Amino acid sequence: MQEKLICVDIFDREIGSAEKLEAHQKCLLHRAFSVFLVQDGKMLIQRRAAHKYHSGGKWANACCSHPRVGEDLPTATRRRLQEELNLEGIGLEELYGFVYCHRFEDGLWEYEYDHVFVGQCDQTPDLNPEEADACRWVDYDELAQELLEHPDRFAVWFRICAPRVLAWLKEQQ
Repeated sequence: MQEKLICVDIFDREIGSAEKLEAHQKCLLHRAFSVFLVQDGKMLIQRRAAHKYHSGGKWANACCSHPRVGEDLPTATRRRLQEELNLEGIGLEELYGFVYCHRFEDGLWEYEYDHVFVGQCDQTPDLNPEEADACRWVDYDELAQELLEHPDRFAVWFRICAPRVLAWLKEQQ
């Protein structure tokens, strides 16, 4: 966790930087992103590796992370798609951003200004086992039902942003 993250205000204006662990220990608002990948009415979700520093074993969107100091969001999203799923050349559209704050049982915090991206994917993911231990394509309606009936199976940020992404995707059909 030695990478430097971009600290922001509630309007996503850069105000400084912090080491990744420091940002999560001290509840510092920092820039993040969540990438949703879709194809043929299905969304790719991944189960985070059990050893992750938080939300291990929880289902989440295709990938999520933080841009590093000096790195813009398009570069960061391309980097993480390659590092987590070995996917390249996927066009992404930013839908919106939101701020959320959550304290985990281990005392770490997520306090993020999260930029939400969606892209079409016709490639087969090749999971990095350091990041995820499973992935699956799930029908939009099936995912909505799973979120309703078993919210505890999903990462906190996914429970927040997935309903809005699903609503947007349904409008596009």
